Amino acid sequence: MSDQGRLHQHFYRNGPSHRDGADVSFQDIRKLFNFATITIGRWVTPQEQQIAANLFFDALYDLVEILNINEQVLSLNGSLSLAFGSGGQKHSSAHYNSAKRQLALAKNAGAGALAHEWFHAFDHYIAPRMFDGVSPGSFATQAWLDNAPMHAHPLNQKLSDCFALLFLNDQKRPNDYFVRSVEADRALKMYYYAMPQEMAARAFEACIQDHEIKNAFLVQGTKKSTEARLGIYPRGNLRASLNRALMLYFYQLGVAISHKQS
Repeated sequence: MSDQGRLHQHFYRNGPSHRDGADVSFQDIRKLFNFATITIGRWVTPQEQQIAANLFFDALYDLVEILNINEQVLSLNGSLSLAFGSGGQKHSSAHYNSAKRQLALAKNAGAGALAHEWFHAFDHYIAPRMFDGVSPGSFATQAWLDNAPMHAHPLNQKLSDCFALLFLNDQKRPNDYFVRSVEADRALKMYYYAMPQEMAARAFEACIQDHEIKNAFLVQGTKKSTEARLGIYPRGNLRASLNRALMLYFYQLGVAISHKQS
């Protein structure tokens, strides 16, 4: 497929209409979600920018619907920045830069990675709000595994319960998902799939893809891809349990923030 073809292909979605067929701009997205900044790469044409803005808009509002949260939660209280066709990493179609608090998607290869990268941003954002004494670059998932002291709060406990389910079995030992991730890294002679923030982002992806609202620009590949066949996504009962736990956490987070804002 050509470079142009990748962005111009049709991405399946079945969610509600968020813009009634009208075009939106990245400026609209920044304003509605209160993103800190949105950066567009210099090689992105006006036509590509328009296509991408519509895709981002639909995907972000689908994520709002799926998680039962508001726009302010999605922009992490206005702290998150977006980049399209700019700010990525070599050999990476999508990237979360914790130093810049920026989620970047490549122009021609970032589709389907938005949910994964957003959870990295959330994992980073929530770390100092969940744990005491963590460094600026810390992720909550790593801090949890490191037994960092947790700030007492019902929502933090809910997220801690999600992490326990994510990493451990009933005997408090590494679960099958953790073991499969370690085995994948061993086979590939690298440390990536078993990184706690990567395990969590893949579990979040699976949760989003399993929802009845489908959007292939937001997430894809957790069921039938090569990676899925490798076993690096949660499966079976664990996947179902994680889906329920994550959906409940974000629902309760959304309710708590709505009450705070009212």
